[in-house]
Amino acid sequence: MPRKKPRVVVVGSSNTDMVIRSTRLPRPGESVVGGSFYTAAGGKGANQAVAAARAGAAVTLVAKVGTDVFGDEAVAGFRREGIECRWIARDPDAASGIALILVNREGENLISVALGANLRLTAAEVESAADAIRSAGVLIVQLEVALPAVRRAVRLAHSSGVPVVLNPAPAPSKPLPRALLRQVDYLVLNETEMEVIAGTSEFTAAQSLLDAGVGHVVLTRGRKGAAVLDGTPRPMRIPAFKVKSVDAVAAGDAFVGSMATFIAEGRPLDQALRLASAAAALSVTRRGAQPSLPRRRDILKLAEGG
Repeated sequence: MPRKKPRVVVVGSSNTDMVIRSTRLPRPGESVVGGSFYTAAGGKGANQAVAAARAGAAVTLVAKVGTDVFGDEAVAGFRREGIECRWIARDPDAASGIALILVNREGENLISVALGANLRLTAAEVESAADAIRSAGVLIVQLEVALPAVRRAVRLAHSSGVPVVLNPAPAPSKPLPRALLRQVDYLVLNETEMEVIAGTSEFTAAQSLLDAGVGHVVLTRGRKGAAVLDGTPRPMRIPAFKVKSVDAVAAGDAFVGSMATFIAEGRPLDQALRLASAAAALSVTRRGAQPSLPRRRDILKLAEGG
């Protein structure tokens, strides 16, 4: 009998990434000549949706793009991945999101994003997908769409007992509302985002987020692996897989999307995070955002053999 796919709903952004790879990243005011250019589908919401689909989930994406060629190509790409696109709105008055990305030879990156139509996704448009959100195994949200849309999605999921994964990226300039945090089951963030949100990158900073009501704080630390902080004396630590990094631009999204899939599948948290770590490791060995996201069979192979 074929495996029944877990249902994951993603409410988030869709962008087109324009990438320059060169030997090093420029300093402020400096031009670095040379390198190569390419475009790739991206956006944190879209990346996490594709990551979840490739990890084995039945995915619905709630998003907003323009009526331009970038929006056309994005929706066509989602359909090729088997993602349900019924609730992707098209905005005739705003451009689709664009990200400009610089990557050095070690895979480190700088990113600047013009969010465009992403910021025009409304709470009412999220409400139109309420049935899909309420029947999901997991909801994923990030912060590249307007906060009222995020809050509405989280409220719909939480009120129906659907686990919520929030990736607070890009890191907000203001503290996240405590009412929102109380409805988050898994807050997945990196050390930079932790520093912005909690004031420090140390593990002790997670306590303030737990005090605010977050169920689990999942801190991703690149080559140092990940840690889960839930108020217990000894954090769960997930080691990273050793791979040669080419481009780390979608590592976090690979982690979040696959983590949500394996949680929705009913796997224990430590197992879901090990698989998510494997997905993130595979993603950094390939260039581009969505092109780098691994398939389920490859995730399982690395996790089981690593």
